[in-house]
Amino acid sequence: MTVMAEAGTKQYRQEMTVDPKRLGLVRRVVTTHVRRWGWAPVADAAVMCVTELLSNVSKHTDSNECVLLLQSSASGVRIVVSDDSSELPVVRKPDWDSENGRGVFLLSETADAWGADATGNGKDVWVEFRTGGAA
Repeated sequence: MTVMAEAGTKQYRQEMTVDPKRLGLVRRVVTTHVRRWGWAPVADAAVMCVTELLSNVSKHTDSNECVLLLQSSASGVRIVVSDDSSELPVVRKPDWDSENGRGVFLLSETADAWGADATGNGKDVWVEFRTGGAA
């Protein structure tokens, strides 16, 4: 796993309660930060990933409480959503006829890297967009 922890890292952190009706506001916040930090080419992909990560908190945990962390460094943008569920996501072969079940697959295909790490009180699910990456 590659973790971006460089000097000069800029970050935005928000403790939040996921409300599907208010995801538009979160998308605007993410777009603003990613563009302001000079990563405009990955803004749309970052917003899609944040939307998916937050939607999964709402769908797959007992609480809609989470922490959203955006980090920018010279090598890329890292997005982390932390929640209190210990169940780690897995990539499944998508059923394109189903309304659900494609989210983690889309993350894996959109971001340059993604992963999930167990924490003492839940998990962190993260995506990264890197300089010169596929995104």
